[in-house]
Amino acid sequence: MRDVTPPDRYGADVLSSDPHRSGAYAHRPRSTTAAAEPGLVVEEVASGWVGAVVRVEKSGGMQLVVLEDRHGARRSFPLGAGFWIDGKPVTLTAPARPRPESGPRTAGGRRLTASGSVAVEQKRARVARASRIWVEGRHDAELVEKVWGDDLRVEGVVVEMLDGVDHLEAVLQDFAPSPDRRAGVLVDHLVPGSKEQRIADRVRRRPGGEDVLVLGHPYVDVWQAVRPDRLGLRAWPDIPRGTDIKYGTLAALGWPHADQGDVARGWKRILGTVRSYKDLSPALLGRMEELIDFVTAVPER
Repeated sequence: MRDVTPPDRYGADVLSSDPHRSGAYAHRPRSTTAAAEPGLVVEEVASGWVGAVVRVEKSGGMQLVVLEDRHGARRSFPLGAGFWIDGKPVTLTAPARPRPESGPRTAGGRRLTASGSVAVEQKRARVARASRIWVEGRHDAELVEKVWGDDLRVEGVVVEMLDGVDHLEAVLQDFAPSPDRRAGVLVDHLVPGSKEQRIADRVRRRPGGEDVLVLGHPYVDVWQAVRPDRLGLRAWPDIPRGTDIKYGTLAALGWPHADQGDVARGWKRILGTVRSYKDLSPALLGRMEELIDFVTAVPER
């Protein structure tokens, strides 16, 4: 028999498609969330007001975001949807509360930096000095930043990377050290008879050598300046000469060591065990403190 049932103009399931995600609506940008951090520039859609976030505050039982326009005028709007950033809709949320400061303190309650110095509170980093400190590579720089970063910012000392001690003489040639423009250099494996020691000796003999201080630790790599007990070791593994120290160390520890990505992850794991200067070898601590004293002893004009 011929089917004479009229077609269902609405379809079998009216919820099977979302009209807001099809047709003309398909290309409308979806709203994302963004924390209302101070300085973030947003547009309030209803009023067209464009301004930078000043703060989030509570008033009348609701959260408001205060925006300041380029003329310094301020307006408050309810926190939530209805804002744009770079032409895209966003829902503003309250920024995460900063975690309370933790870490070591003096007997009087003053906070200590990771290097053991008394922290200088509520002081902005100073303008960088002309003097500099160089380290061999990224891992050295990251370790120095973790332990001495607060101190270096207060003193205005910039740490730069050599990408290998072989580049030291060329870098110093360009830097042109002088009595008010000192160079401090931290190198690995600075022991008698080493390549590093020969380079350091040449640097001291060159013009301006009295304004350069090259110091180092005895370890082949800065990894070994981290106290081995932080990783549950009695000592760092002895890596045969001719084997890359990083790959060899990872292999000896039983960690992945197939490529540079494994090296990066291994270093992050090691660096994560460092909490303060107490987790480093004295052979590195003394040298780094001496370099900071050397480059900050220059009288400022």
